[in-house]
Amino acid sequence: MSHPLSRARHIRVPAFAPVPVRPRKDGWTPARQAAFLGALAQGGGVEAAARRVGLSRESAYRLRTKPGAGSFAAAWDKVTGKPPVKRKVTPEERAVRARFGLLKVRMYGGRHVATELKPDNRALLSFLAQLDRAGGSDGPGA
Repeated sequence: MSHPLSRARHIRVPAFAPVPVRPRKDGWTPARQAAFLGALAQGGGVEAAARRVGLSRESAYRLRTKPGAGSFAAAWDKVTGKPPVKRKVTPEERAVRARFGLLKVRMYGGRHVATELKPDNRALLSFLAQLDRAGGSDGPGA
């Protein structure tokens, strides 16, 4: 029987809302953001993970501080083992999550193997409730 510490370390990358950025073929696309988090989970640090997706360490840290990067930064922290920080999802992020969903990084054998789009039904329902309240609806048949 093997010692529990000798087993491979399996890190789950939480689903996240990608940072909204201006679309650029050579920039931080949602797919590159997911691949970066997958590479970060594989180990080697920020510089190695950024290099793996063809971008720089500095640009990764700049992306982390952009408006709307809260979900991405929280996933980054989780992957690197930092204690979770309680954060509120902003109405803007909720709208993005409701419309586009979340990115789920799939890991297998400690390696990033795929990224899939995952609907965020909670954000969608919350966003619809917010719209309903803003519209002043009194319910069905009003």
